[in-house]
Amino acid sequence: MEQRDVHLRGRRFSYVDFGGDGEPIVALHGTFGRGRTFADLASRLAPAYRVIALDQRGHGLSQRGGAFGRDEFVGDTAEFIRHLGLQRTIVLGHSLGGVNAYQLAARHPELVRALAVADIGAVTDSTEVPNPIVDVSGWPRTAASREELEASYLELGLPAPDYFLDSVVEEDGQWRMAFDHDDMMATQHCNLGSWWEDWTSSTCPALLVRAANSSLLLRAMAERMARQRPDTTLVELPGTGHWLYQDDPAGFALAVERFLSRAAR
Repeated sequence: MEQRDVHLRGRRFSYVDFGGDGEPIVALHGTFGRGRTFADLASRLAPAYRVIALDQRGHGLSQRGGAFGRDEFVGDTAEFIRHLGLQRTIVLGHSLGGVNAYQLAARHPELVRALAVADIGAVTDSTEVPNPIVDVSGWPRTAASREELEASYLELGLPAPDYFLDSVVEEDGQWRMAFDHDDMMATQHCNLGSWWEDWTSSTCPALLVRAANSSLLLRAMAERMARQRPDTTLVELPGTGHWLYQDDPAGFALAVERFLSRAAR
């Protein structure tokens, strides 16, 4: 695993290249995440596939601040793929990254030849999703030690503590999350909407993976998405919540691998 920096569209970004000679997969994490969250998936898909995971704007080790709209996230990913010199690559996204991925496929079809979307719908606002915003505005921001910061976050009863705590970093003698809380609120609000046109207008093969216990992608929505978009495969992973690739890493990797073996060769 190698962490690298790159400047795209006037901003500094960081990304993780998990290496190898396999076919590239550009991976996009969810809100609050970072590229290295895909380490286990990269290991399971190797050596056939080489996962390259972007720390998206405001996340991980990438530059914080600025705008967090749909055009910004999609434009970043398009420019990242061009920077890597990839031609019609595989793009995988979870949650926020899933919306970014299917909007990329719709708006830049020349860059995407296969699409994998994990646990996010074509509608992301409260008309379809109960409580779509996680209010982090009052969450702890800094602490004198990693242990103190982790303890304060665990007291919040996070649904996937390992996912959130993977973003703990040291900066200027203080321990903090790699993300800025205000950036995360802006990111979530800008991700709300009905994106049916983006979901249905791309034509590449697509995999939609739903967590059986998901509150962000209800079964009825997932089934409708599969019906309304040609060449879409729907898989549901039993016993998993929203962070399904952590709840069932083997099952998630197998679903991706089986899809790609049929669709992306």
